[in-house]
Amino acid sequence: MARILLVDDERDVVTLVKFMLEKDGHTVIPAYDGAEALAKAGLEPRDETAVIPDLVILDVMMPVMDGYAVCARLQEDARTKAVPVIVLTAKGAVKDQFNPDCRVTEHLEKPFDPKMLREIVAKLLEKR
Repeated sequence: MARILLVDDERDVVTLVKFMLEKDGHTVIPAYDGAEALAKAGLEPRDETAVIPDLVILDVMMPVMDGYAVCARLQEDARTKAVPVIVLTAKGAVKDQFNPDCRVTEHLEKPFDPKMLREIVAKLLEKR
């Protein structure tokens, strides 16, 4: 199945989403802040051997580096530019606040419906 980078500073959210998506057969790589996410994606520090995720699920408000900065950095790199991003946040309608070049394809507000998240993930991964 797919390799999904899950970025959220709320450990309970990470645990729930990771369990749910792994049950669907996906490999979930957790990151608890933006800097950790970029490291796991092989961007900072640069790691050409890192496996690029098929999808990123991204919170907005996080310590160290917020979701806006992570999305911008993903967009700057040729290896991650085409990776779709699902924004999962408690901050309300933030999709329009992202750089238009960022591949924010879906937006879900916390608390979210797990079934809806699973459906969105399946739909986006079907397109790849």
